[in-house]
Amino acid sequence: MADDTTAENTTSGDRCVLTGPLDPGTRGDRGLGVGLPAATGDRGEFDRRVSVHEVGPRDGLQAEPTPLAADLKIDFAAALLAAGVTSLEVASFVHPARVPQMADAEAVAGSFPARDGLRLLSLVPNRRGLDRALAAGVRDIGVFASVTESFAQANMGTTLTGTLDLAADTAAEAVAASAGVRGYLSMCFGDPWEGPVDRGVVVEASLKLLEAGCSQVVISDTIGVAHAGQVEAVLADLARAGIRADRIAMHFHDTYGQALANVRTSLDAGVREFDASASGLGRCPFAPGATGNLATEDLLWMLHGMGYETGIDLTELMGASDAVDEALGRTSASSVKRALTRQAAGN
Repeated sequence: MADDTTAENTTSGDRCVLTGPLDPGTRGDRGLGVGLPAATGDRGEFDRRVSVHEVGPRDGLQAEPTPLAADLKIDFAAALLAAGVTSLEVASFVHPARVPQMADAEAVAGSFPARDGLRLLSLVPNRRGLDRALAAGVRDIGVFASVTESFAQANMGTTLTGTLDLAADTAAEAVAASAGVRGYLSMCFGDPWEGPVDRGVVVEASLKLLEAGCSQVVISDTIGVAHAGQVEAVLADLARAGIRADRIAMHFHDTYGQALANVRTSLDAGVREFDASASGLGRCPFAPGATGNLATEDLLWMLHGMGYETGIDLTELMGASDAVDEALGRTSASSVKRALTRQAAGN
């Protein structure tokens, strides 16, 4: 998931009015959709735009045991961009001994120089990872921390406070280097060792990362246990703390089949950015029980059917992951991709 890479050295708004289902290939406006206003009773043009942050090349591949060539990863990322993705998680600059699939981060990230209108992001765990990313030409950075003690130890070998301090310090250094920064928080709804998570900790951690210079905080359901009631409660607490919906993105896993319901609840609360992974690639390698990310195809089918604009062509995006799925010997985890593929084949 988008926030589970190991260290380098070791209040609801108005409901949307549903429209009829759109053609699956509908991409809508190609704008990035960052910085959207919170939901109000008067829904304007920008409120219909949703940014999909595609995490397939990094979060989707990090835990795969089968080594993939850098060229395959580069082609995968390029195909996603060609489908209309404008916010893409490309690589992670972590220690290759712990996350071997990211050992070629320089080669992969270095193949995608910064371009206007695109966010080409790489995750970094600390200053060393940040220096590597900046040297490779990366100009959008992700930092990450845990909101539970157990996952902080499992993922980073330190304490909850330690992960937050490190993430905040690294974010500040990235901002000083004129990089954009996104802050990821793990285990915001449940922890496999500790169970339910204190929402107050999520709020305080979010404030800390935003104050450190993150333009956005990503509230992550690392093991996919969140339900709509929890999502509504967490977002309400964040709003009461003064955090606007345009400073929040959501990252859901679909372990319990609740990811799309959680997206819908988040939309009602004004959130307009969501992480997703092409073909449902990915899981957290350091969290027992974690399964794949919300599939981008499933998210797009729902969003386009509700009349939201993403700028992404679903049909093109479906094909972007074919070579990766084949190399990994896996069947797509996306229900939408499987259904449309059967339909196209006449089955």
